[in-house]
Amino acid sequence: MRYGYTFDDVALVPQFNNIPSRTEPCLESWLTKSLKIGIPLLASNMDTVISYELADVLIAHGTIPIFHRFTTLQEQKKWVKKYEGKTFISSGIGKIEETFELLDLGAAGVCIDVAHGHSDKMFAYIEMLKKKHPDKEVIAGNVCTAMAYHDLVNAGADAVKVGIGPGAACSTRMVTGFGVPQFTAIQNCAEIAEKLRAPLIADGGIRSSRDVVLALAAGANSVMLGKLFAEVLESAAPKKETLEGWKAKYRGQASQDFQNDFYGGLKQKTVAEGVDFWVSVTGSAETLIQEILGGLRSGMTYGGAKNIKELQRKAEFMIVSSSYLQESLPRKT
Repeated sequence: MRYGYTFDDVALVPQFNNIPSRTEPCLESWLTKSLKIGIPLLASNMDTVISYELADVLIAHGTIPIFHRFTTLQEQKKWVKKYEGKTFISSGIGKIEETFELLDLGAAGVCIDVAHGHSDKMFAYIEMLKKKHPDKEVIAGNVCTAMAYHDLVNAGADAVKVGIGPGAACSTRMVTGFGVPQFTAIQNCAEIAEKLRAPLIADGGIRSSRDVVLALAAGANSVMLGKLFAEVLESAAPKKETLEGWKAKYRGQASQDFQNDFYGGLKQKTVAEGVDFWVSVTGSAETLIQEILGGLRSGMTYGGAKNIKELQRKAEFMIVSSSYLQESLPRKT
């Protein structure tokens, strides 16, 4: 039996620092094999996260918005036309002609979203997309093992999303018993990524800049944020004013709430693998991005790294006890 670790189970050991300023580290990274982004942050392609307003902020920072697929084809066309060449679309395994149409309109690529992406159907779908549109980028996921990452890249994926079950609104692990702790999933897939050169997107489990630093140091090229972006003013999440302040509704795409809205209820013999809940609106997307990037730059100086690649090369991890976080948190006593 092997051990698996979450972000809370590990810490980075500080390295010699020859970087004069925390503003100096370069945050550029690769989203796919041939597409570079200015910052290693992505907003989840979920219906309570990505919006036109949030996309504008992301593009201004040099990263790529990925529109969700849970809307009409007309709305997806509207999105692609507005952000021609600057956006990805999303797709499940199916409706291949609609995906082709959106790529023809000018989408830079497609993110294929499947709860368990390591499958024959996924391989066949990737191969069809790359045969019809060899010039378009394909992100495939989600997976959590090195073998799955390897197989998706061999099928033609230009990037792979890693993470099964760590999302704030996901209950897959509790329902099914399956899933690999996110830190270990990233680290294991990254070992294969070194050889295959297809970027790895860490999807799920990110709660703060600390987790972003750990995910990137473990080998991810970028991280995808769901709940954190759902909490900002520009998100697509429904919002309401309460006595405690403004709240935003965040939900998993496998939640009962989402299934009721989009499919008219759960399919026979299936159960929900996600939840919905209301969260406090934290402020603007700009503020969130600056807070995360500030923490990332500081983390890179502790790692003696001028760029993300150097952070990964110098990363020295230590397994820690549950007392580590207790000791790490600010406290008055």
